[in-house]
Amino acid sequence: MSTFGGRPLVLGTAVAMMTGGMSLAAAQPSEAAGPAVSAATTCTTHPVLYKGTSGACVKLAQQLLIKHGYSVGSSGADGVFGTSTVTAVKRFQTPRHLNPTGVVDRLNWKALAAFGPTGSACVTKKYGELSQSQRVGQLLMVGMDKDDQSYVHTLMKYDHVGNIVYLGGWTGNSTVGRTSDANQGLTSGAWTGNVPLLIAADQEGGYVQQLKGTGFTTLPTALTQGSWSSSHQTSTGATVGQQLRDVGVNVNLAPVADTVPQSLGTRNGPIGHYYREYGYTPSVVSRAVTNVVHGLNSRGDIATLKHFPGLGRITNNTDTSSTGITDNTMTATDPYLSTFKSGIAAGAGMVMMSTAWYPKIDSANQAAFSHPMITTLLRGSLGFHGVVVSDSLSAVSVQHIPVGQRATRFIAAGGDIVLTGAPHDVPTMAAAILAKMKSSPTFAGQVSAAVHRVLTLKSRHGLLFCS
Repeated sequence: MSTFGGRPLVLGTAVAMMTGGMSLAAAQPSEAAGPAVSAATTCTTHPVLYKGTSGACVKLAQQLLIKHGYSVGSSGADGVFGTSTVTAVKRFQTPRHLNPTGVVDRLNWKALAAFGPTGSACVTKKYGELSQSQRVGQLLMVGMDKDDQSYVHTLMKYDHVGNIVYLGGWTGNSTVGRTSDANQGLTSGAWTGNVPLLIAADQEGGYVQQLKGTGFTTLPTALTQGSWSSSHQTSTGATVGQQLRDVGVNVNLAPVADTVPQSLGTRNGPIGHYYREYGYTPSVVSRAVTNVVHGLNSRGDIATLKHFPGLGRITNNTDTSSTGITDNTMTATDPYLSTFKSGIAAGAGMVMMSTAWYPKIDSANQAAFSHPMITTLLRGSLGFHGVVVSDSLSAVSVQHIPVGQRATRFIAAGGDIVLTGAPHDVPTMAAAILAKMKSSPTFAGQVSAAVHRVLTLKSRHGLLFCS
């Protein structure tokens, strides 16, 4: 039996089959994983090749592929798929929106083991199988720093957190890939209801690129990207999307759809100061946003438009300031909204809400807590039916609101995924959501709708399996 920190390493039976002979030194699950059955007793002689290291069982994989109706031929050398099996794996992966590389990682094993309904029927079935706490966990996304992963694993276990975002800067596709695979291995029935994670990263370019080094293209600022041809923007989006998918990152928290007027430029703290805007007019930004979304979509990565309805006209950064974050110009028919409308039309799966103020739309609430902003404008007028995620609710701009209320107010306004860069806020947020569900049938219904939207997004991107 494998051990970590002197304790048995538990990844659950299905996942245990995947870890025999596989080195995960750069991303070992934490002790929070608890006891497990090691792959050593079941899959030591026929590992599947996984990015140059040994993975799971060739024979078992072939048996499951045959059960799904695919012809696999004979295996190649011991521990390696033969050509026919690789072809079968790719054919299996493509219609299930899995990365069609022929590699069998932990998401692929979940898919191979699933013989139940798909699509909306699977969403309904899986929702019914989740506990209330696990449903709430699907509405939480927590920041994970490379130097402190164990506490996030604890949150996955006890608060059933169903989504993570890489923060703090990560280097090398090997490290990121193994980390993603290891974290997906923790999505057991007890922890997340066996629902895989949305794993996100800010991969914009310039000053905002969380994943760097080997395997990741060094991207220039968005302002530079905005001057490129449409084909170059699309192809770069596709390259980024493939690089993310290859390391298990299924969500890019990009593109930035904010328009910064040239008259404000670098005096705009959150966007212009870092050249995060594609241009100074909605038409230039819309073109780039459309192309980047198309590029990401072509590789099956989820694009996220941010920061609705736009941070381009404020002066201070909402991450670090509670003043200078009011846009007194934005209206419900503002031309600056056209960039988001273009991104929605291009097929973005997520939209991120800003935490700035827009008094001409809602004078009583910041955007992330505004029903007129999320439900009436974004979901209504702009016709967005996907997943709405908050900007970080650990930002200085929202510190005046109690931690639990940040989560409940966001969901009550029509939001779906509560994102926080402060992992220690999660237990309070989860408890607040559960408490309000018990006291308010209306809010409980909003939670149900949000969970269904998240599960639907996961289903469409190869992240939901029913058996």
